[in-house]
Amino acid sequence: MSLLTVGTVAFDAIETPFGKIDKITGGSGNYICQSAGHFTNDMQLVSVIGDDFDQDELAYLKSIGTNIEGVQIKNGEKSFFWSGKYHMDLNRRDTLVTDLNVLASFDPILPEKYKNAEFLILGNIDPTLQAKVISQMNTRPKLIAMDTMNFWMEIALEPLKTVLKMVDLLIVNEEEARQLTNEYSLVKAANKIREMGPKFLIIKKGEHGALLFHGNRVFFAPALPLEDVFDPTGAGDTFAGGFMGYLAKTKDLSFENMKRGVIYGSAMASFCVEKFGPQRLKEISREEIEERVQVFIDLVDFDIILQ
Repeated sequence: MSLLTVGTVAFDAIETPFGKIDKITGGSGNYICQSAGHFTNDMQLVSVIGDDFDQDELAYLKSIGTNIEGVQIKNGEKSFFWSGKYHMDLNRRDTLVTDLNVLASFDPILPEKYKNAEFLILGNIDPTLQAKVISQMNTRPKLIAMDTMNFWMEIALEPLKTVLKMVDLLIVNEEEARQLTNEYSLVKAANKIREMGPKFLIIKKGEHGALLFHGNRVFFAPALPLEDVFDPTGAGDTFAGGFMGYLAKTKDLSFENMKRGVIYGSAMASFCVEKFGPQRLKEISREEIEERVQVFIDLVDFDIILQ
């Protein structure tokens, strides 16, 4: 089934305690498509870039099944650029540079063939633009998922609340869930968020795993203890791409299958952090993914006799 992604395609400069790279491709739309491409070859991307963007990277996205007709190329302008430095605790980072460039005037326009996509994931962009994308669909997708962040909660809370009423699934981290609801308990936060609109909620806990909520059901997926964690940039988007790609492949929106999707998304994110940017996503095979998923399963598999 077709998966429509709306998000950024950008350049990043990243420094971690383990290395530094001055320029590498990034962006939420890029990570989502590269991750989802391991499960489906029917993807559509809406984004904006300058004429400085690497054409080989666009060719790669096409090679894994991404239709890039919806990627606007602004001649004479520069692509979105972000630079960040991570601390030894990789959950903390400092943003050094944010150059919006073409993103400052981004107006997402869906090509006609995109308007009947069966799955839609809205990357972390202005909630007003997220709502505009949904309004352009001819038919409502089987599942609409969205990401957001504390920045939009601070400067665009009302538009964010509006778009939350339009989606089925929200994907946020634990800090964002708490800020959105003013609740410390993630269970209470989840209940409040679902009252805002989304039937499903995924709360990412970084190196501590992820939680999936629906109704009175909760599923916890652990994070994989890794020997080498090199760069966490894009791990959340990679998770979302793996999750949505798996659902698009399996065509099953049951809670049980979403649980499997969370494990596949977690597995993809565990690969992402092993190298700078999305490099690792280009290297892995389907066999490696299945092996990694089995490691996740083994991590929580145990027998116990209750007495």
